[in-house]
Amino acid sequence: MEDTFKEPAPAYLKASYTIAEYLAMEKSADTKHEFFEGEVFAMAGAGRRHNIIAKNLTGELYLALKGKSCQPYGSDLRIHIPENTFFTYPDISVICGDITPSREDEDTAILPTVLIEILSPATKNYDRGGKFKLYRDIPSLKEYLLVDAESINVEAFRINKSGHWELEEYKMLEDILAIKAIDVSVSISDIYSGTGLTA
Repeated sequence: MEDTFKEPAPAYLKASYTIAEYLAMEKSADTKHEFFEGEVFAMAGAGRRHNIIAKNLTGELYLALKGKSCQPYGSDLRIHIPENTFFTYPDISVICGDITPSREDEDTAILPTVLIEILSPATKNYDRGGKFKLYRDIPSLKEYLLVDAESINVEAFRINKSGHWELEEYKMLEDILAIKAIDVSVSISDIYSGTGLTA
């Protein structure tokens, strides 16, 4: 995973940490960190467009899913993947049914149905590559969405009936994003509203 993560957070000088040590450090940390196989990595901050897109998309999902069993959660919800030890904070998670807590920490969730990351120049290769590889170990995951913050481009990865991931892209403001796992449709123009992006 050396080529997918940024260097470990400089405040953490040990070569390896236990999950319990990582979780204890996160409770008092000023910034968020990811954990993978004993290593701790600082997460990049979010820019203006990133925050606008996150607000827009979370709002659309909240309205579409109000009163339903699946609900959206923002980047403060930590996700754990027991199958590969990974802890992270997706930009948006959709969980169907009650939140199932991690055995390691009651404030950390497992088993999301949809995960959404908003791409930036610093994170796009990682989000498409190493992180997606780790996310594919989640047994409940049905869709993974990547929303570009620099141009109109949404990549929707969906798992098909054969268990393979397929990609559909949305590149026009007139397009309608279909989040099939939760039966929700969102206008691309609504996702990018207020960002100033037109193409």
